Amino acid sequence: MKGLNITVLSISLICFGLTGCVSGLQGSSYSRSEARQVQEVEFGAVLSAKPVIIEGRRTDWGELSGVIIGGIAGSSVGEGKGQEIATTLGAIGGAVVASVAEEKATRAQGLELTINMDSGEMLSIVQEVDDINQFQKGQRVRVLMQGTLARVSPE
Repeated sequence: MKGLNITVLSISLICFGLTGCVSGLQGSSYSRSEARQVQEVEFGAVLSAKPVIIEGRRTDWGELSGVIIGGIAGSSVGEGKGQEIATTLGAIGGAVVASVAEEKATRAQGLELTINMDSGEMLSIVQEVDDINQFQKGQRVRVLMQGTLARVSPE
């Protein structure tokens, strides 16, 4: 039983560790593919900064870890057909619980920024922030755009 607990713990740590490797959605976070890419730079002023929650991720790795852990836990209950049913229910329940837990653990605080660009255009951009007071109404900002992606930073 001790070996089983260590196996379950090891699998859990590996799966949750893999989901934690994805970069954030902050204005200062860049993916490897974005490095050294040309971005259009424009300037403007913040009209509003509304706090929002950015949904977390639900990956196959999270569900898979739940299936494994739930299945192992269920297999330790009963014998025969009862054990098979407990294993199946444990696997299904584990997948659901792990998926919900992963989504909640990877949620992020964000801001919906409405920006009046110097060009006269008005943009709305949602990005992750550490501090909801990072941007204020009237604050001058720099907007970097690359295709459909944009990030906002103080000017």
